[in-house]
Amino acid sequence: MGVEIRESPVTDADFEQMKRFVHDYLAASVESEDGGGRMRWYPWHSAEYRFNHILNVVDLATRIARREGANMDVVRVAALFHDISKLEADQDVHADEGARVAREYLEAHCEYPESFVDEVCTSIEEHSYQGPLSDLPLETRCLIEADLLDKVGANGTTLMLLRMGYEARTHMDASEMVKRVLERGEDAVRRIESETAESIAHQRLKRVRWFCEWLESEVVEMESIDDPTEDER
Repeated sequence: MGVEIRESPVTDADFEQMKRFVHDYLAASVESEDGGGRMRWYPWHSAEYRFNHILNVVDLATRIARREGANMDVVRVAALFHDISKLEADQDVHADEGARVAREYLEAHCEYPESFVDEVCTSIEEHSYQGPLSDLPLETRCLIEADLLDKVGANGTTLMLLRMGYEARTHMDASEMVKRVLERGEDAVRRIESETAESIAHQRLKRVRWFCEWLESEVVEMESIDDPTEDER
């Protein structure tokens, strides 16, 4: 009776092929929709942004998995496919649809053990879970933490500032918009379980708060953003 073990982990060549597939799938999702894609006028609903977000999550999730002792192959493959259906499916079903696409790809193009494919697809299915992360397998937690972290820091701040133009706001609204990034980051920290992700979150939030202070110091009458840690000092 044979043991279901792949001779080597996910190779760089395998992963590069997966990346090309995900990129092309996202592009095709946008091109196939009437009017240029769902909410295409918001940059974060474009294929370019979605693919960049995915790569950011892959990088973060791999870093967290390495330090926390998770299965890095499961984590990075799940991270790569986690939002593949984001542009073609409704928000409440995009995780399930992404898992379906990932399973079809992995079973058709690779020879990974069924258990590996199941772990990857389970992580994708559960990456939108809103409950305590302690309820989930370590690999899924790494993916969710990475997904949360990409919305915090420089990337999240830039997107919020871009949003000002689409909402016909002026630069005087900048501190209000950046405050949303801080609030989102503080919510993320409350959900995060791993020390690795928590450290990254605090570092990113520190930079966002510094940016707020910079805005306030140079723009007259800019709304001040209170530091929630002041009361603790």
